[in-house]
Amino acid sequence: MSTIYDFQAVSISGQPVDLAEQRGKVLLVVNTASACGFTPQFAGLEELWKDYADKGLIVIGFPSNEFGGQDPGSNEEISSFCQLNYGVSFPMMEKIKVNGAGAHPLYKWLKGEKPGILGTEAIKWNFTKFLIGRDGQVIKRYAPNDAPKSIRADIEKALAAAA
Repeated sequence: MSTIYDFQAVSISGQPVDLAEQRGKVLLVVNTASACGFTPQFAGLEELWKDYADKGLIVIGFPSNEFGGQDPGSNEEISSFCQLNYGVSFPMMEKIKVNGAGAHPLYKWLKGEKPGILGTEAIKWNFTKFLIGRDGQVIKRYAPNDAPKSIRADIEKALAAAA
């Protein structure tokens, strides 16, 4: 696998999603949780989506229950929570694992492309973010405490770049 376009996922409503359909877009991929101290970042992610979707940004949320059991609900419950509490309209995928042998193939690839601090690949917590350029390559990895608004300049630069 050499770009994000080589991967598939399943939407939170159970529909297959071929990421190749996003070719030429800038993607922000985030592992999310509904009951985390960083959960209010849903509002900032939604703001990024609304501000930049027409310029080519796709925000994609991947719920995970790996960190402190902070997303124990069903996909339907997670979807409802995100919409009711944060007005989430960006694409959300089904709940996945982001670490270990059962990690989703996309996350295995993302972590290998952009390891974290000191070269560690593991996702450390909810709301780790990966910015993907129009060419399908990982540009940067952001820590959970990096607020969505703090990465606007990087998103704008990625949107300005050619595919």
